[in-house]
Amino acid sequence: MDDMATRALIKMTDKHSSDLENGLDDKSAKDGFTYTDVRQGSVVEVEIARVRQIQNGFAPLRVLRQGEEWLDAKLGIETQGIDRIPEEAKRPPSIINTFFIWWSVTVHVGTLPIGFLGPEFGLTLGQSVAGIVVGTFLGALCTAYTGTLGPKLGLRQIACSRYSFGFWGAKLASVLNILVGGGFAVVNIVVCGQILSAVSDYTMTISVGCVIVAIISYVVSVFGFAIIHTYEKYSWISAFILLCVLVGQAGPHISSSAPGLDSGLAFSATFLTYLALNFSSASGWCSIAADYYCNYPASTSSWKVFGLTLWGLTIPTTFVTVIGACLGNAALSVAYPPYADAYNDHGLGGLIREIYHPVGWSKFALVFLMLSVVGNNIAINYSSGLSLQLLGHWFHAVPRFIWSFLVALVVAVLAIAGKDHLSTIVSNFVSLLGYWTVSFTLILLIEDKWFRRVEGYNLSAWDQPSKLPWGAAAVLSLLIGYLAGGVTGMSQTWYIGPIARKFGGDGGDVGIFLSGVLTLVSYPLLRTLERKYTGR
Repeated sequence: MDDMATRALIKMTDKHSSDLENGLDDKSAKDGFTYTDVRQGSVVEVEIARVRQIQNGFAPLRVLRQGEEWLDAKLGIETQGIDRIPEEAKRPPSIINTFFIWWSVTVHVGTLPIGFLGPEFGLTLGQSVAGIVVGTFLGALCTAYTGTLGPKLGLRQIACSRYSFGFWGAKLASVLNILVGGGFAVVNIVVCGQILSAVSDYTMTISVGCVIVAIISYVVSVFGFAIIHTYEKYSWISAFILLCVLVGQAGPHISSSAPGLDSGLAFSATFLTYLALNFSSASGWCSIAADYYCNYPASTSSWKVFGLTLWGLTIPTTFVTVIGACLGNAALSVAYPPYADAYNDHGLGGLIREIYHPVGWSKFALVFLMLSVVGNNIAINYSSGLSLQLLGHWFHAVPRFIWSFLVALVVAVLAIAGKDHLSTIVSNFVSLLGYWTVSFTLILLIEDKWFRRVEGYNLSAWDQPSKLPWGAAAVLSLLIGYLAGGVTGMSQTWYIGPIARKFGGDGGDVGIFLSGVLTLVSYPLLRTLERKYTGR
């Protein structure tokens, strides 16, 4: 839909919402409570009205809501939940933030382990870089597209998916989004735990370091949209400089001529698996991108949002992941003894401590690198809290800062449990993301560009199940893509699919390609049938 059509649709929706408001006011007398406190501009949100009813009727939730409002008044934390933001209520940051927010989300030490896996898989530095560049660009296309729905609809990313997945099917997407964010956060926190342990000369356990990082990330995340955009605009700068210094100091021990897999089926399998990992690393943000764009006006150019997001995600992700491949090259492929010993004894944190020199400078740099992860984790905590609110009215009635705290707590526990198996976590978890993110993106793309190219979106229907699609077509297409494509084409340490097994050895991960093809075939057919028989 072009920008002129979007503006026209919003005007029609606001008129429709005015009619809806009159209906709600009549209903409020029957329910015994008023809807006057849930109006946002000219839009009345049915879901917010139900949430207020739940909060007013259940004392603990009423107290939590009052506590949230007090924190907002005293500290300025965000009380905005998953509800739609109408045009007149939007407070957009600078459009350039759609570029720089991804630098702070990706320019940190938590991105290094993905690059490290290239040499660990036996790839040369050149082969690793090729997999990083191609995989990251393809994955960033997914995130760049889904982000364009934020300004157009004024909704968070998973709420946007209700127009294809339906009211109930979007709950599945919410759960998957929480799992995605939690997995990324676990990797980040384990790396930071290793770093803090290294700073303390290994007198502090990795577990304590994990707890410290989880607390810092949570505290910043509760302040919400405005502070996140401000923080993310600048927080990447110090990490970018420190990572440049890191690869510079490791440079003498990095060799592009170090041997690796040259050719044959084994190389093809390994390269495809590594490419899938990098695709998943960049596409994993497709289920939260609109969370940070929903305050931009609907008139914002979709191409501008798409382009700034694409390159804002591709450039820094590639930059940091290539540095990770360089470090893996020095420690594993070249096997420079001090680096190899440090990595084997103390993990990635110990390796970074060894690379930076002298020791005083190393510890200083490590502390600032640890803080760089906060930019990533606060985005995860924020979006995971929103996804939990989308699971139902009772979930929505619980303030976001409570859900974000529970997410941070669970992530910290999982990080402590998996602190000794970082490479396994990264390899198994990250590649699993791509199987669903590629299907999720294609479903939203087909719905937006084909099925709604004329009729557009009824923006007042986002929280009304009776006016949304059933979602059967989207859910079935997602499951077909994941089960028939992802599972058969996956190559994991715990399972190798029958198609992936054709490559021999550890198999070649082609799950994302199969998932994408099956979704492209199944969703248009199933959605056409759904619209024919349901009219929605």
